[in-house]
Amino acid sequence: MRDALDTLAKKNVKVVGISPDAPGTQKKFAEKHDLPFPLLSDDDHEVAEAFGVWAEKTVRGKTSLGIVRSAFLFDEDGRLLHAWYGISPKDTVPRLLAALG
Repeated sequence: MRDALDTLAKKNVKVVGISPDAPGTQKKFAEKHDLPFPLLSDDDHEVAEAFGVWAEKTVRGKTSLGIVRSAFLFDEDGRLLHAWYGISPKDTVPRLLAALG
């Protein structure tokens, strides 16, 4: 996502990340990966649950609750235009750009 920000800005797209991590953890992650967009903390999973991305998943044979990596496109009025659940990071930008036309 970071590498596509110039392209997205030309299409008037604003990027925001959200995760259940604490703000301090997010700050370290953003600095490590040089992320120039905001990361929001959803440590109580309220937003994740509302969007249906806090779910049971199995990783290495262990089942637990966690985030289903997803991406959402909203218009300038806050209406949800597209939702991609279970999307891989490498597919996020191409699908976003395709949706934007």
